[in-house]
Amino acid sequence: MTIRTLIEDFTNQLSSLLEQNALDRARAAVESALGSARAGRPPKLVASAKLLSIGGGQPRAKQLCPVPGCKNPAAPVFGMVCSKHKDLPKTKIAKFRQARRAKKQKTTGRRAAA
Repeated sequence: MTIRTLIEDFTNQLSSLLEQNALDRARAAVESALGSARAGRPPKLVASAKLLSIGGGQPRAKQLCPVPGCKNPAAPVFGMVCSKHKDLPKTKIAKFRQARRAKKQKTTGRRAAA
């Protein structure tokens, strides 16, 4: 075999792999847009999934209720307080949040923004 035939074989293999990959991606895009008529799990597109991955890493920390001493998680449905403290006045909750912010800024050594 000459170097020319090796290069031609390599380019032919590479182009066929690229063409197959493009066809698989196009097929997956059309099937997802139109609703797949095929039964079963759709094929994995590992390379595409890695390129399109969004927001990887660690999940966000759970936000706790701002009421002092409360260790329950806050819920958006209750205005970011726990179910136990959902009936507290908003002004009181705002004061708790402000105190917590001031304490956090004091412990981190940051100056309070005016």
